[in-house]
Amino acid sequence: MNQLFSKLRKYEIMIRKVANNHLQGDYQSLFKGSGLEFDDLRPYQYGDDVRTIEWKVSAKGHGTFVKTFREDKDQCVYFLLDISGSQDIGQAGNKKIDQGKIIAGVLNLAAVFDGSQVALISYSDQKENIIMPGKGPKQGVKIIRGIFDHENKSYKTDLNSMFTFSLNMIKKRSVIIVISDFIDEGYERPFRALAERHDLVAIQLTDPRESALPALGIIPIYDKEEGKTTWVNTAFGSFSKKIADTFSSERVNLQEICKKNQINYLKIDTSDDIVAPLIELFKYRNKRMKRG
Repeated sequence: MNQLFSKLRKYEIMIRKVANNHLQGDYQSLFKGSGLEFDDLRPYQYGDDVRTIEWKVSAKGHGTFVKTFREDKDQCVYFLLDISGSQDIGQAGNKKIDQGKIIAGVLNLAAVFDGSQVALISYSDQKENIIMPGKGPKQGVKIIRGIFDHENKSYKTDLNSMFTFSLNMIKKRSVIIVISDFIDEGYERPFRALAERHDLVAIQLTDPRESALPALGIIPIYDKEEGKTTWVNTAFGSFSKKIADTFSSERVNLQEICKKNQINYLKIDTSDDIVAPLIELFKYRNKRMKRG
């Protein structure tokens, strides 16, 4: 466990250092959301979140105004971690589930460093592990142990259930970071509802094998969620194309949902180093916070 902590801390320090260098002193934490307490009104600027428009004031005909907010000193960051069987794809030690846990661990340390409360909801098709919000290094360690020491009760996926549970559980506006491959259907409605109530970040985990299945002939494919093996013929080009098209369309659909609902979207592949993509997320959110 000490080796794991050292690895996570190394990533966290690297991300913070690069972020500070790139943002030249204007760095705002990834975890400082849009704020929770109403502060004032100001004229609308291009790029402002339309959800902050004060329609009653704007309707008086003196221009469009948006609400500004004071930062909540008890900002809470929830990590919604999908640990279902579909995450068990990739090279040994660098599967989607491994990447997801590392990302959650690193961002957890960064949030603790920033003084935020942190909480964890691990989910398959049922509640796997719930750690309620808390502050400080001990809470950070508790979250990391909850991420890496947990053994699954189930390997099935139910994102609809995960988002609905979170929607009912998390009452106070928070930063919610969803880490999943988003391989599921019928989750859009509670996902959008979470975005309406909270500052939502969607980190999608991918692996090259999902969209570029090699032509190996007839091979067994084990479905970890269902616990059974299916034999498929990968020699046919139409089969590989169908697989690639399916994953591509699903990712485009998720990106469109995120764009329409003001959800920060980030894709991280198992072949990627996590530092550069997370830095881009820091920079994007920093620009958005300065507009707000």
